[in-house]
Amino acid sequence: MTTPLLSLTGVSTYYGAIQALKDVDLAVNEGEIVTLIGANGAGKSTLMMTVCGSPQARAGRIVYDGRDITREPTHLIMRQRIAQAPEGRRIFGRMTVYENLLMGAETSGQTNVPALLDQVCDLFPRLRERLTQRGGTLSGGEQQMLAIGRALMARPRLLLLDEPSLGLAPLVVRQIFGAIRTLNKETGLTVLLVEQNAWQALRLAHRGYVLVNGAITMAGTGAELLARPEIKAAYLEGGH
Repeated sequence: MTTPLLSLTGVSTYYGAIQALKDVDLAVNEGEIVTLIGANGAGKSTLMMTVCGSPQARAGRIVYDGRDITREPTHLIMRQRIAQAPEGRRIFGRMTVYENLLMGAETSGQTNVPALLDQVCDLFPRLRERLTQRGGTLSGGEQQMLAIGRALMARPRLLLLDEPSLGLAPLVVRQIFGAIRTLNKETGLTVLLVEQNAWQALRLAHRGYVLVNGAITMAGTGAELLARPEIKAAYLEGGH
């Protein structure tokens, strides 16, 4: 049996006295794209941040690459070839595109910056055209490409993507999801994707989980979940 690259077992997370995640079990195998779907406020971003150690799980266990990271501080977790493109992009608006990308490489100690930069710019050609432009002047779609590109500059083994399609035009969403698919197929990059656009996410993912009020209520392959009538009714606008 394959040992998952990332596994959460019985994970519960709280904000003060408020429980945000309830006994969550989730696994991501190496080379997979796994998506977590659910309504706004279901706890999707909390799960992503719990993997990163902020907040830390109050109960349960998180194991990455055979190592228990449940109680490790965020800076040590992120040095283990885990990278995140957070919700809201959070790029450095006053820095250029190049400087933003450089930050991704420096935080993980990468030295082969030119090669990494070429890979990111091949994936997102728009960034190559904008290298000297300030991040804050980019369009929303370009900023999302930059946020993902900055994460990729860390040469991660596991990429955490939080709501990459949020607020973007459908054409840009297709470009970004296409880039994620290409990365996974060509490099074997493992991806944990949190996404409100359930239709796009489940079409992209090998497997998916449904999170409702902090608890996993359903799991299966992307195709299986797309076919479930309750998923169609709740998340796919009557079947998209």
